[in-house]
Amino acid sequence: MCSGRVDPKFVLGAFAKGLDGVFVGGCRLNECNYVTQGNYAALNMVLLCKKILEHTGLHPDRLRVAFLSAGEGNLFAEALNDFGKQVRALGPLGKGEGMDAAELRSRLEGITRQIPYIKMVKKAKLRVRHEQEEDHADFFTVAEIDQLLNEIISYHIDPEKCQACLICLRKCNVDAISGGKDRIHVIDQERCIKCGNCLESCPPRFGAVQKISGAVVPDPIPEAERTIVRKNKKVDHLSL
Repeated sequence: MCSGRVDPKFVLGAFAKGLDGVFVGGCRLNECNYVTQGNYAALNMVLLCKKILEHTGLHPDRLRVAFLSAGEGNLFAEALNDFGKQVRALGPLGKGEGMDAAELRSRLEGITRQIPYIKMVKKAKLRVRHEQEEDHADFFTVAEIDQLLNEIISYHIDPEKCQACLICLRKCNVDAISGGKDRIHVIDQERCIKCGNCLESCPPRFGAVQKISGAVVPDPIPEAERTIVRKNKKVDHLSL
């Protein structure tokens, strides 16, 4: 019901499915029906996504946001017609930019999986209210997004240090960690949202969770090698 609920995942997911353009419509700024001013959040989301599109090599004009009253059907129709002409002029998604369709889809899907992380890092900026339209252009920059995505943080559990204590597993809010009693824990990188709860909760005496920035995460340990074999302590028996 509110444009502020339009998540970047919806926008990038639409492009990943091959849509040539995405239009986001919301209430006029400072006229939010729900007094949450969610349309400012929608504006910032679009500004962010435009730079992400540029990062992937797509034209940012394939995405537009407009703020209209529910009673302005004529303006809504004009805005959509104008956007349609603009998208047609850009050509089919990817082809207009000279990009391979399969590679483009793969890149968009990969970035879409990182949206929770991007939102967490840019949380403060996404809450800013822009009173002047000239503030929009440079609010997010391509260089800023390039750096963010090229230096993206990941978390990995060192199988040599993991003690299968279950603490990080229980602290994970998205069930991205698999493991169990006497089972070396593994983080599912596809589900991980980079919140860092696993790193914070791992007991310092183990230090099994590693923070990796801008580097490839090691492959998970094979299932057959995840069982931890505990060494029994030797018990000395006294003979009388």
